[in-house]
Amino acid sequence: MGTIAGATGNAPGGLRRGPEGRTDYGGQLKYFEDYATGMIERFGSYAVTREEVVAFARQYDPQPFHLDDAAAAQTYFGRLSASGWHTACMAMRMSVDHWTGNGMQSLGSPGVDQLRWLTPVYPGDTLRLETEWLEMRTSRTRTELGIARMRWTVFNQHDVAVMQLEATQLMRRRPAD
Repeated sequence: MGTIAGATGNAPGGLRRGPEGRTDYGGQLKYFEDYATGMIERFGSYAVTREEVVAFARQYDPQPFHLDDAAAAQTYFGRLSASGWHTACMAMRMSVDHWTGNGMQSLGSPGVDQLRWLTPVYPGDTLRLETEWLEMRTSRTRTELGIARMRWTVFNQHDVAVMQLEATQLMRRRPAD
């Protein structure tokens, strides 16, 4: 598996588990109201390994350019490359580690739009994620929910964008006092 820089503790992404297995957010929960249109967050550091690229491809995307160096050399990629779906999974891992670690009150997502793989991801790359909050609104039918639209852009170590998507995020609104 690739590695996530800065990961410490005994739970994914450096989170600490307290009594009863709960995640320790450092006392700061973040609700829908703590985010705003135009906000940009930059986070994550995911080291892509050859072993993980091949293992993912074997399981989910067994195309020659994701599995074999010689076959990949004969393609547009020029060398072994990660599946785009693997890149999306690595971005998801960075986002969950970041937002769970920050106490975001996420309630999941109904989906993504406009997923684009812009540049190949190769073993040896280090990825990071940037999110821009595009739109914020309260659910018309469930007022305890906030709905956010975000643009995710994944960059490699050269600050080249390798993937972009727009996601809809459901979030818990701050409880009334």
